[in-house]
Amino acid sequence: MLKSMMKFTIGGVASLALMTASAWAQAESSDPIKLAFSDWTTTQVQTEIASRILQKMGYNTEMVPSDYLAQIGGVESGDIDFAMEIWFTTAGPQFAAAVSGGKAVDVGDTGLKAKEEWWYPSYMKEKCPGLPDYKALNDCAKLFATAETGEKGRYLSGPQSWGGFDKERVDALGLNWEVVYAGNDATLNAEIKSAYERKAPVMAWVYSPNWTTNLYEGEWVQFPEYSDECYNDAKAGVNPDKTHDCGKPTGPIKKLGNKAASEKYAKAFAMLGKYSLPIDVVNGFAKEVDVEGKAVADVAQAWVDANEATWKPWTE
Repeated sequence: MLKSMMKFTIGGVASLALMTASAWAQAESSDPIKLAFSDWTTTQVQTEIASRILQKMGYNTEMVPSDYLAQIGGVESGDIDFAMEIWFTTAGPQFAAAVSGGKAVDVGDTGLKAKEEWWYPSYMKEKCPGLPDYKALNDCAKLFATAETGEKGRYLSGPQSWGGFDKERVDALGLNWEVVYAGNDATLNAEIKSAYERKAPVMAWVYSPNWTTNLYEGEWVQFPEYSDECYNDAKAGVNPDKTHDCGKPTGPIKKLGNKAASEKYAKAFAMLGKYSLPIDVVNGFAKEVDVEGKAVADVAQAWVDANEATWKPWTE
């Protein structure tokens, strides 16, 4: 069992649908389909939506809280049956390894393209006109410094479990910056929101899809272009002694399933394979939760109630 995972049934976060005998006639098994429940808003809302659709198809569902990267191992081991969002920006190699290992299956694209990088509000460019070029970061480090970091610039990263190689990037590029990890997605977004509203300096991990880039004006830092080689071969990047001396990759957001579960719940996985929503809808989910303060479960239920014409064909 993964140390990071636990099963629970607190309202709004975990769900177990108790269906009638007639409903079970449409499902291959009464065993619950175990869905990964990771620590950022878009995956939580989308997983809750998938759970509700599966329940309407006659399946039981169970949420399994998991760290982002740990969910991939959970799918391989069978502790998790399905993970909604695997971002190729940070977990592409792990996804590929899980599928090639034979215990996991590619359940298809979510329809979303991912970008994750260092981000700053547009008002900071007036104070650091060399941005977005990463070479300006050292010249402007003191502008982003805090009591916590001294004279070093402060980069607010996502939760450490998200990966991303930010400390390695700082070291490889010789940046006078310190990486500070947010405890969770909510803390990260709240600090960005607070800084923006106060016009305070902030350099943070911002990802898309999310509400941030729709609501706030800002830019991503332009690091040397990503390549597989710069992550694996020190001689391939701008610093011949270091790896990770380039930006993060971009790529699709994919769905991952346990192979045995995909065979056991064939009709359910057929629906999950068809599940796909446009970026403006998913950005809207994040805004409703992170900015407007709505509950994840309420946002998911409202979408399911209002959009049967969209999701019903996925079940057929």
